Amino acid sequence: MQAKLLGAVGALLATAFLAGPAAAADKTKIDFWFGNSGDIAKRVQEQCDRFNQSQADYEVVCTSQGSYDASLQNTIAAFRAGKQPTIAQVSDAGTLDIMLSGAYYPANQLMTDMGYTVDWKDYFSGIANYYATSKGEMYSFPFNSSTALLYWNKDAFAKIGKDHAPATWQEAGEDFKALKDAGYACPLAFDISNNEVWQYVEQFEAVNGEAIATKKNGFEGLDAELTYNKNPLLVSYIKDLKSWYDNKLAFIKNKAVGQTFVEAFAAGDCQVILTSVGDHGNIGRTAKQGMNWGVAMLPTYGTATRHSSYVGGASLWVLKGHTDAEYKAAAAFFNFIAKPEEALTWSTVTGYIPVRNSGFEYLKKQGFYDKAPYAGRELAIQSLTASPADDTAPHGIRLGGLLQVRTEIANGLQAIFVNNADVQASLDGAAERGNQLLRRFQQTYKNVQLP
Repeated sequence: MQAKLLGAVGALLATAFLAGPAAAADKTKIDFWFGNSGDIAKRVQEQCDRFNQSQADYEVVCTSQGSYDASLQNTIAAFRAGKQPTIAQVSDAGTLDIMLSGAYYPANQLMTDMGYTVDWKDYFSGIANYYATSKGEMYSFPFNSSTALLYWNKDAFAKIGKDHAPATWQEAGEDFKALKDAGYACPLAFDISNNEVWQYVEQFEAVNGEAIATKKNGFEGLDAELTYNKNPLLVSYIKDLKSWYDNKLAFIKNKAVGQTFVEAFAAGDCQVILTSVGDHGNIGRTAKQGMNWGVAMLPTYGTATRHSSYVGGASLWVLKGHTDAEYKAAAAFFNFIAKPEEALTWSTVTGYIPVRNSGFEYLKKQGFYDKAPYAGRELAIQSLTASPADDTAPHGIRLGGLLQVRTEIANGLQAIFVNNADVQASLDGAAERGNQLLRRFQQTYKNVQLP
Protein backbone atom coordinates (compact mmCIF):
# COMPACT_ATOMS: atom_id res chain seq x y z
CA MET A 1 0.00 0.00 0.00
CA GLN A 2 2.82 2.36 0.93
CA ALA A 3 4.53 1.80 -2.42
CA LYS A 4 1.36 2.58 -4.33
CA LEU A 5 0.79 5.72 -2.29
CA LEU A 6 4.25 7.13 -2.89
CA GLY A 7 4.20 6.20 -6.56
CA ALA A 8 0.87 7.95 -7.07
CA VAL A 9 1.32 11.01 -4.92
CA GLY A 10 2.85 13.20 -7.63
CA ALA A 11 0.11 12.67 -10.17
CA LEU A 12 -2.67 12.97 -7.62
CA LEU A 13 -1.37 16.13 -6.04
CA ALA A 14 -0.59 17.73 -9.37
CA THR A 15 -4.09 17.31 -10.74
CA ALA A 16 -6.49 17.54 -7.82
CA PHE A 17 -6.47 21.23 -6.87
CA LEU A 18 -9.75 22.76 -5.81
CA ALA A 19 -10.55 25.64 -3.52
CA GLY A 20 -9.78 25.21 0.16
CA PRO A 21 -12.27 25.47 3.01
CA ALA A 22 -14.10 28.71 3.49
CA ALA A 23 -12.73 31.06 6.10
CA ALA A 24 -14.69 31.99 9.17
CA ALA A 25 -16.11 35.50 9.27
CA ASP A 26 -14.13 36.64 12.30
CA LYS A 27 -10.91 34.65 11.89
CA THR A 28 -9.19 33.09 8.93
CA LYS A 29 -8.92 29.39 9.69
CA ILE A 30 -6.45 27.03 8.06
CA ASP A 31 -5.79 23.32 8.47
CA PHE A 32 -2.36 21.92 9.28
CA TRP A 33 -2.04 18.14 8.97
CA PHE A 34 0.94 16.40 10.49
CA GLY A 35 2.12 12.84 10.93
CA ASN A 36 3.60 12.90 14.42
CA SER A 37 1.85 10.89 17.11
CA GLY A 38 2.14 10.30 20.83
CA ASP A 39 3.99 12.85 22.92
CA ILE A 40 5.27 14.80 19.89
CA ALA A 41 1.70 15.24 18.62
CA LYS A 42 0.84 16.89 21.93
CA ARG A 43 3.79 19.24 21.54
CA VAL A 44 2.75 20.21 18.02
CA GLN A 45 -0.73 20.98 19.29
CA GLU A 46 0.72 23.12 22.05
CA GLN A 47 2.66 25.12 19.49
CA CYS A 48 -0.48 25.63 17.45
CA ASP A 49 -2.29 26.81 20.57
CA ARG A 50 0.49 29.30 21.32
CA PHE A 51 0.18 30.74 17.83
CA ASN A 52 -3.59 31.03 18.08
CA GLN A 53 -3.33 32.80 21.41
CA SER A 54 -0.63 35.17 20.17
CA GLN A 55 -2.90 37.07 17.77
CA ALA A 56 -6.57 37.52 16.85
CA ASP A 57 -6.61 37.33 13.05
CA TYR A 58 -5.87 33.70 12.30
CA GLU A 59 -6.55 30.23 13.67
CA VAL A 60 -4.57 27.19 12.67
CA VAL A 61 -6.35 23.88 13.23
CA CYS A 62 -3.67 21.25 13.74
CA THR A 63 -4.63 17.61 13.32
CA SER A 64 -2.44 14.54 13.73
CA GLN A 65 -2.96 11.89 11.09
CA GLY A 66 -1.21 9.28 13.24
CA SER A 67 1.89 8.69 11.12
CA TYR A 68 3.73 10.12 8.13
CA ASP A 69 2.26 7.41 5.90
CA ALA A 70 -1.30 8.02 7.11
CA SER A 71 -0.83 11.74 6.66
CA LEU A 72 0.19 11.18 3.06
CA GLN A 73 -2.75 8.87 2.39
CA ASN A 74 -5.24 11.26 3.95
CA THR A 75 -3.80 14.23 2.09
CA ILE A 76 -4.24 12.41 -1.23
CA ALA A 77 -7.84 11.59 -0.33
CA ALA A 78 -8.43 15.22 0.62
CA PHE A 79 -7.15 16.41 -2.74
CA ARG A 80 -9.57 14.06 -4.47
CA ALA A 81 -12.39 15.66 -2.51
CA GLY A 82 -11.08 19.21 -2.95
CA LYS A 83 -10.54 19.60 0.80
CA GLN A 84 -6.77 19.65 1.06
CA PRO A 85 -5.18 21.30 4.11
CA THR A 86 -3.33 24.57 3.70
CA ILE A 87 -0.21 23.12 5.37
CA ALA A 88 0.96 19.52 5.19
CA GLN A 89 3.91 17.95 6.93
CA VAL A 90 6.00 15.74 4.62
CA SER A 91 8.80 13.53 5.91
CA ASP A 92 12.34 13.97 4.63
CA ALA A 93 11.97 10.78 2.60
CA GLY A 94 8.99 12.20 0.68
CA THR A 95 10.66 15.47 -0.32
CA LEU A 96 11.29 14.63 -3.97
CA ASP A 97 7.81 13.16 -4.42
CA ILE A 98 6.04 16.39 -3.48
CA MET A 99 8.71 18.61 -5.02
CA LEU A 100 7.96 17.12 -8.45
CA SER A 101 4.19 17.13 -7.95
CA GLY A 102 3.86 20.89 -8.38
CA ALA A 103 1.16 20.82 -5.72
CA TYR A 104 2.69 23.45 -3.50
CA TYR A 105 3.16 27.17 -3.08
CA PRO A 106 6.97 27.57 -2.70
CA ALA A 107 7.87 28.73 0.80
CA ASN A 108 10.27 31.41 -0.37
CA GLN A 109 7.69 32.83 -2.77
CA LEU A 110 4.91 32.63 -0.17
CA MET A 111 6.81 34.65 2.40
CA THR A 112 7.82 37.30 -0.13
CA ASP A 113 4.28 37.58 -1.50
CA MET A 114 2.89 37.93 2.01
CA GLY A 115 5.34 40.71 2.93
CA TYR A 116 7.82 38.84 5.13
CA THR A 117 11.58 39.15 4.85
CA VAL A 118 13.28 35.83 5.62
CA ASP A 119 17.00 35.28 5.92
CA TRP A 120 17.10 31.87 4.30
CA LYS A 121 20.84 31.65 4.96
CA ASP A 122 20.00 31.55 8.66
CA TYR A 123 19.02 27.90 8.27
CA PHE A 124 21.77 25.44 9.09
CA SER A 125 23.34 24.31 5.84
CA GLY A 126 22.99 20.64 6.77
CA ILE A 127 19.24 21.18 7.07
CA ALA A 128 18.68 23.69 4.27
CA ASN A 129 20.64 21.70 1.69
CA TYR A 130 18.41 18.69 2.21
CA TYR A 131 15.26 20.60 1.31
CA ALA A 132 16.54 23.29 -1.07
CA THR A 133 16.60 23.25 -4.88
CA SER A 134 19.83 23.22 -6.87
CA LYS A 135 19.65 27.03 -6.79
CA GLY A 136 19.31 27.09 -3.01
CA GLU A 137 15.59 27.97 -3.07
CA MET A 138 13.57 26.77 -0.11
CA TYR A 139 10.25 25.33 -1.23
CA SER A 140 9.28 24.13 2.26
CA PHE A 141 9.94 25.04 5.88
CA PRO A 142 12.16 22.67 7.88
CA PHE A 143 10.14 21.81 10.97
CA ASN A 144 10.92 18.83 13.20
CA SER A 145 14.58 18.31 12.36
CA SER A 146 16.90 15.73 13.83
CA THR A 147 19.88 13.54 13.12
CA ALA A 148 21.19 10.28 14.55
CA LEU A 149 23.45 10.12 17.62
CA LEU A 150 25.04 7.35 19.66
CA TYR A 151 23.58 6.99 23.15
CA TRP A 152 25.81 5.37 25.77
CA ASN A 153 25.52 4.35 29.41
CA LYS A 154 28.34 6.17 31.19
CA ASP A 155 28.04 4.00 34.30
CA ALA A 156 28.52 0.82 32.29
CA PHE A 157 31.47 2.25 30.39
CA ALA A 158 33.07 3.31 33.67
CA LYS A 159 33.05 -0.36 34.68
CA ILE A 160 35.32 -1.10 31.70
CA GLY A 161 37.58 1.85 32.39
CA LYS A 162 36.17 4.15 29.74
CA ASP A 163 35.10 7.76 30.19
CA HIS A 164 34.15 8.42 26.57
CA ALA A 165 31.98 6.94 23.85
CA PRO A 166 33.61 5.12 20.93
CA ALA A 167 34.78 7.42 18.13
CA THR A 168 35.23 4.62 15.59
CA TRP A 169 33.41 1.35 15.00
CA GLN A 170 36.60 -0.58 15.68
CA GLU A 171 36.70 1.00 19.13
CA ALA A 172 32.98 0.28 19.53
CA GLY A 173 33.52 -3.42 18.82
CA GLU A 174 36.22 -3.56 21.49
CA ASP A 175 33.91 -1.79 23.93
CA PHE A 176 31.07 -4.22 23.23
CA LYS A 177 33.31 -7.19 24.05
CA ALA A 178 34.58 -5.52 27.20
CA LEU A 179 31.01 -4.77 28.31
CA LYS A 180 30.03 -8.39 27.71
CA ASP A 181 33.03 -9.62 29.70
CA ALA A 182 32.06 -7.23 32.51
CA GLY A 183 28.69 -8.94 32.81
CA TYR A 184 26.47 -6.72 30.67
CA ALA A 185 24.12 -8.99 28.74
CA CYS A 186 23.27 -6.53 25.94
CA PRO A 187 26.08 -4.17 24.92
CA LEU A 188 24.33 -2.92 21.75
CA ALA A 189 20.62 -2.83 20.89
CA PHE A 190 19.44 -2.11 17.36
CA ASP A 191 16.58 -2.60 14.95
CA ILE A 192 16.51 -3.21 11.20
CA SER A 193 12.95 -2.21 10.35
CA ASN A 194 12.33 0.18 7.46
CA ASN A 195 11.90 2.99 10.00
CA GLU A 196 15.36 2.45 11.50
CA VAL A 197 17.74 1.46 8.67
CA TRP A 198 18.53 5.12 7.95
CA GLN A 199 20.86 5.06 10.96
CA TYR A 200 22.81 2.02 9.77
CA VAL A 201 23.04 2.72 6.05
CA GLU A 202 22.22 6.32 5.16
CA GLN A 203 23.81 7.93 8.20
CA PHE A 204 26.77 5.54 8.08
CA GLU A 205 27.48 6.59 4.51
CA ALA A 206 26.99 10.26 5.41
CA VAL A 207 29.44 10.50 8.29
CA ASN A 208 32.03 8.57 6.32
CA GLY A 209 31.70 10.84 3.28
CA GLU A 210 30.20 8.18 1.02
CA ALA A 211 27.09 8.22 -1.19
CA ILE A 212 24.33 5.63 -1.20
CA ALA A 213 23.57 6.42 -4.86
CA THR A 214 25.09 8.03 -7.93
CA LYS A 215 24.30 11.59 -9.03
CA LYS A 216 25.13 12.89 -5.54
CA ASN A 217 22.43 10.69 -4.00
CA GLY A 218 19.96 11.81 -6.66
CA PHE A 219 20.43 15.56 -6.32
CA GLU A 220 21.84 15.71 -9.85
CA GLY A 221 19.25 13.65 -11.70
CA LEU A 222 16.41 11.16 -11.63
CA ASP A 223 18.65 8.57 -13.29
CA ALA A 224 20.55 7.97 -10.04
CA GLU A 225 21.35 4.37 -9.11
CA LEU A 226 21.86 2.87 -5.67
CA THR A 227 25.49 1.98 -5.01
CA TYR A 228 25.70 1.52 -1.23
CA ASN A 229 26.17 -2.23 -1.77
CA LYS A 230 29.41 -1.51 -3.63
CA ASN A 231 30.98 0.49 -0.81
CA PRO A 232 33.60 -1.70 0.94
CA LEU A 233 33.26 0.31 4.16
CA LEU A 234 29.52 -0.34 4.46
CA VAL A 235 29.81 -4.00 3.51
CA SER A 236 32.55 -4.47 6.11
CA TYR A 237 30.47 -2.63 8.70
CA ILE A 238 27.39 -4.80 8.12
CA LYS A 239 29.62 -7.87 8.47
CA ASP A 240 30.90 -6.47 11.77
CA LEU A 241 27.35 -5.86 12.97
CA LYS A 242 26.38 -9.42 12.02
CA SER A 243 29.44 -10.77 13.86
CA TRP A 244 28.49 -8.83 16.99
CA TYR A 245 24.96 -10.17 16.66
CA ASP A 246 26.16 -13.76 16.26
CA ASN A 247 28.44 -13.42 19.27
CA LYS A 248 25.66 -11.93 21.42
CA LEU A 249 27.30 -8.53 21.65
CA ALA A 250 24.34 -6.97 19.83
CA PHE A 251 20.63 -7.73 19.99
CA ILE A 252 17.64 -6.80 17.85
CA LYS A 253 15.12 -5.00 20.01
CA ASN A 254 11.67 -3.97 18.77
CA LYS A 255 8.02 -4.22 19.70
CA ALA A 256 7.85 -7.77 18.35
CA VAL A 257 10.23 -8.96 21.07
CA GLY A 258 8.47 -6.90 23.74
CA GLN A 259 10.93 -4.04 24.14
CA THR A 260 12.17 -1.46 21.65
CA PHE A 261 15.86 -0.58 21.55
CA VAL A 262 15.06 2.87 22.99
CA GLU A 263 13.15 1.30 25.86
CA ALA A 264 15.97 -1.21 26.41
CA PHE A 265 18.49 1.60 26.72
CA ALA A 266 16.32 3.75 29.00
CA ALA A 267 15.77 0.75 31.28
CA GLY A 268 19.51 0.13 31.52
CA ASP A 269 19.10 -3.29 29.90
CA CYS A 270 21.28 -2.40 26.89
CA GLN A 271 24.21 -0.04 27.03
CA VAL A 272 24.51 1.48 23.55
CA ILE A 273 21.98 2.45 20.86
CA LEU A 274 21.85 4.63 17.77
CA THR A 275 18.77 6.77 17.48
CA SER A 276 17.48 10.25 16.69
CA VAL A 277 18.25 13.24 18.87
CA GLY A 278 14.46 13.53 18.89
CA ASP A 279 14.47 10.62 21.38
CA HIS A 280 16.68 12.56 23.79
CA GLY A 281 13.75 14.06 25.66
CA ASN A 282 11.87 10.77 25.87
CA ILE A 283 14.91 8.93 27.24
CA GLY A 284 15.48 11.73 29.72
CA ARG A 285 11.93 11.30 31.03
CA THR A 286 11.94 7.49 31.10
CA ALA A 287 15.54 6.56 31.97
CA LYS A 288 16.10 4.31 34.95
CA GLN A 289 16.40 6.39 38.09
CA GLY A 290 20.00 7.36 38.76
CA MET A 291 21.25 6.17 35.37
CA ASN A 292 24.16 8.25 34.07
CA TRP A 293 24.02 8.42 30.29
CA GLY A 294 25.08 10.64 27.43
CA VAL A 295 25.23 11.04 23.66
CA ALA A 296 28.01 11.26 21.10
CA MET A 297 28.30 11.71 17.37
CA LEU A 298 28.09 8.53 15.31
CA PRO A 299 31.37 6.62 15.04
CA THR A 300 33.32 6.72 11.78
CA TYR A 301 34.75 3.59 10.17
CA GLY A 302 38.44 2.81 9.82
CA THR A 303 40.47 5.88 8.91
CA ALA A 304 37.60 7.78 7.27
CA THR A 305 37.42 11.52 7.90
CA ARG A 306 34.24 12.67 9.64
CA HIS A 307 31.64 14.35 7.42
CA SER A 308 28.25 15.88 8.21
CA SER A 309 25.39 13.55 9.04
CA TYR A 310 22.04 13.90 7.28
CA VAL A 311 18.99 15.65 8.66
CA GLY A 312 15.93 13.59 9.51
CA GLY A 313 12.40 14.55 10.37
CA ALA A 314 10.07 16.54 8.14
CA SER A 315 9.29 19.90 6.60
CA LEU A 316 6.08 21.88 6.11
CA TRP A 317 4.64 22.45 2.65
CA VAL A 318 1.96 24.97 1.72
CA LEU A 319 -0.48 23.45 -0.76
CA LYS A 320 -2.15 25.01 -3.76
CA GLY A 321 -5.87 25.68 -4.01
CA HIS A 322 -6.38 28.18 -1.20
CA THR A 323 -7.27 31.86 -0.83
CA ASP A 324 -4.91 34.78 -0.25
CA ALA A 325 -6.31 35.16 3.25
CA GLU A 326 -5.44 31.54 4.04
CA TYR A 327 -1.96 32.03 2.66
CA LYS A 328 -1.52 35.09 4.86
CA ALA A 329 -2.46 32.92 7.82
CA ALA A 330 0.07 30.27 6.79
CA ALA A 331 2.82 32.88 6.44
CA ALA A 332 1.98 34.30 9.86
CA PHE A 333 2.19 30.82 11.37
CA PHE A 334 5.59 30.18 9.78
CA ASN A 335 6.85 33.54 10.98
CA PHE A 336 5.71 32.65 14.51
CA ILE A 337 7.36 29.22 14.72
CA ALA A 338 10.61 30.71 13.38
CA LYS A 339 11.03 32.98 16.41
CA PRO A 340 14.02 32.11 18.63
CA GLU A 341 11.73 31.92 21.65
CA GLU A 342 9.70 29.23 19.90
CA ALA A 343 12.88 27.37 19.03
CA LEU A 344 13.69 27.27 22.74
CA THR A 345 10.25 25.99 23.71
CA TRP A 346 10.16 23.45 20.87
CA SER A 347 13.59 22.04 21.68
CA THR A 348 12.81 21.93 25.39
CA VAL A 349 9.68 19.81 25.07
CA THR A 350 10.64 17.57 22.14
CA GLY A 351 14.37 16.98 21.77
CA TYR A 352 14.31 18.21 18.18
CA ILE A 353 16.96 20.75 17.28
CA PRO A 354 16.55 24.40 16.23
CA VAL A 355 16.66 24.68 12.44
CA ARG A 356 18.21 28.15 12.33
CA ASN A 357 21.49 29.57 13.54
CA SER A 358 19.64 32.38 15.32
CA GLY A 359 17.55 29.86 17.26
CA PHE A 360 20.63 27.85 18.21
CA GLU A 361 22.47 30.95 19.38
CA TYR A 362 19.44 31.97 21.43
CA LEU A 363 19.36 28.57 23.12
CA LYS A 364 23.04 28.80 23.96
CA LYS A 365 22.58 32.31 25.35
CA GLN A 366 19.83 31.00 27.60
CA GLY A 367 22.15 28.27 28.89
CA PHE A 368 19.94 25.55 27.41
CA TYR A 369 22.80 23.12 26.74
CA ASP A 370 24.69 23.71 29.98
CA LYS A 371 23.14 20.98 32.11
CA ALA A 372 20.84 17.97 32.17
CA PRO A 373 18.42 17.04 30.79
CA TYR A 374 19.33 19.03 27.67
CA ALA A 375 23.13 18.78 27.72
CA GLY A 376 24.41 16.88 24.71
CA ARG A 377 21.73 17.89 22.24
CA GLU A 378 24.13 20.44 20.75
CA LEU A 379 26.09 17.48 19.35
CA ALA A 380 23.33 17.04 16.78
CA ILE A 381 24.14 20.50 15.43
CA GLN A 382 27.86 19.67 15.43
CA SER A 383 27.13 16.45 13.57
CA LEU A 384 25.02 18.19 10.92
CA THR A 385 27.72 20.84 10.40
CA ALA A 386 30.85 18.66 10.69
CA SER A 387 31.87 19.18 7.05
CA PRO A 388 33.29 22.40 5.62
CA ALA A 389 31.04 24.44 3.33
CA ASP A 390 32.95 23.29 0.23
CA ASP A 391 32.63 19.59 1.06
CA THR A 392 32.05 17.60 -2.13
CA ALA A 393 30.21 14.76 -0.38
CA PRO A 394 26.41 14.62 -0.80
CA HIS A 395 24.42 16.85 1.54
CA GLY A 396 21.45 14.53 1.75
CA ILE A 397 19.34 12.10 -0.27
CA ARG A 398 16.89 13.02 -2.99
CA LEU A 399 15.51 9.78 -4.33
CA GLY A 400 11.92 9.22 -5.42
CA GLY A 401 10.01 6.76 -3.24
CA LEU A 402 12.78 6.70 -0.64
CA LEU A 403 10.46 5.05 1.89
CA GLN A 404 10.08 2.13 -0.51
CA VAL A 405 13.83 1.98 -1.01
CA ARG A 406 14.30 1.84 2.76
CA THR A 407 11.87 -1.06 2.91
CA GLU A 408 14.00 -3.00 0.43
CA ILE A 409 17.14 -2.24 2.43
CA ALA A 410 15.35 -3.47 5.54
CA ASN A 411 14.32 -6.64 3.72
CA GLY A 412 17.96 -7.22 2.77
CA LEU A 413 19.10 -6.77 6.36
CA GLN A 414 16.32 -9.03 7.63
CA ALA A 415 17.65 -11.76 5.34
CA ILE A 416 21.14 -11.29 6.77
CA PHE A 417 20.26 -11.23 10.46
CA VAL A 418 17.18 -13.45 10.59
CA ASN A 419 17.87 -15.93 7.78
CA ASN A 420 21.67 -15.87 7.94
CA ALA A 421 21.91 -14.95 4.25
CA ASP A 422 25.17 -13.85 2.65
CA VAL A 423 25.88 -10.19 3.40
CA GLN A 424 27.08 -9.11 -0.03
CA ALA A 425 24.40 -11.04 -1.90
CA SER A 426 21.64 -9.62 0.30
CA LEU A 427 22.89 -6.04 -0.07
CA ASP A 428 23.16 -6.55 -3.83
CA GLY A 429 19.62 -7.90 -4.02
CA ALA A 430 18.21 -5.02 -1.98
CA ALA A 431 20.01 -2.49 -4.19
CA GLU A 432 18.73 -4.17 -7.34
CA ARG A 433 15.14 -4.07 -6.10
CA GLY A 434 15.59 -0.48 -5.02
CA ASN A 435 16.94 0.48 -8.44
CA GLN A 436 13.84 -1.00 -10.03
CA LEU A 437 11.78 1.35 -7.87
CA LEU A 438 13.93 4.29 -8.94
CA ARG A 439 13.52 3.43 -12.62
CA ARG A 440 9.73 3.32 -12.24
CA PHE A 441 9.81 6.70 -10.52
CA GLN A 442 12.02 8.07 -13.27
CA GLN A 443 9.57 6.84 -15.90
CA THR A 444 6.69 8.56 -14.08
CA TYR A 445 8.55 11.87 -14.42
CA LYS A 446 10.10 11.23 -17.81
CA ASN A 447 11.94 14.28 -19.20
CA VAL A 448 11.34 16.23 -15.95
CA GLN A 449 14.30 18.25 -14.72
CA LEU A 450 15.00 18.48 -11.02
CA PRO A 451 14.45 21.99 -9.62
